Amino acid sequence: MLALKLKKKKEAEAKAKAEAEAAAAPDGGAVQSPGTAPSASNKVSLLGAVGGKKKKSDGTVSNGKKRTPGEIRIQKDIAELDGGKVADPHFPNANDLTFFDVSITPDSGFWRNATYKFTFDIPDHYPHSPPKVHCDTKIYHPNINLEGKVCLNILREDWKPVLDVNAVIYGLISLFYEPNPNDPLNHEAAELFRKDTKQFERLVQRTLRGGVMDGVHFEKLV
Repeated sequence: MLALKLKKKKEAEAKAKAEAEAAAAPDGGAVQSPGTAPSASNKVSLLGAVGGKKKKSDGTVSNGKKRTPGEIRIQKDIAELDGGKVADPHFPNANDLTFFDVSITPDSGFWRNATYKFTFDIPDHYPHSPPKVHCDTKIYHPNINLEGKVCLNILREDWKPVLDVNAVIYGLISLFYEPNPNDPLNHEAAELFRKDTKQFERLVQRTLRGGVMDGVHFEKLV
């Protein structure tokens, strides 16, 4: 009988000691043995504390920053991109859809078979503000100057939030098939286009072959 009482007393003391150690542990949970790897729940909380990346419930990766309206909208627009064989989009950083480039290769017209690269920079307030578009390939064109600025009405006063990146790409493609000399950025090219389209075409062909015009060197594209 005495031995039984002593055994129960030791068990009670051991239980009390274990509960006290558990209560004193920093995470309020079970005591971790030395050399044991942290649990999965500990890893997640550590990542969150230091601002590391963790997966959302939909499987996307977040760095803790709230997505801007522009990022949310561009994700939808990108899924609907369709430039056919003429336009080819490319995303240098798969985790950043707000900066990408589109290569346009017209299959007819003055610039046929040449490839021109345009970079797109999507602002935070997109679609209330239009994308910023730059032509990275030097071109002799009435609506694109030698610095790469693009004159397209929907990138300026005609932009509306119902428009999207697809509309801009279609607009850029249309500039290669139907240049607009009445709304120029390169005034010299526009004037020549209006006065003498044959001479304009000869100058364009010279630039496509990598020629030099008025001291400006053009990359060989055909």
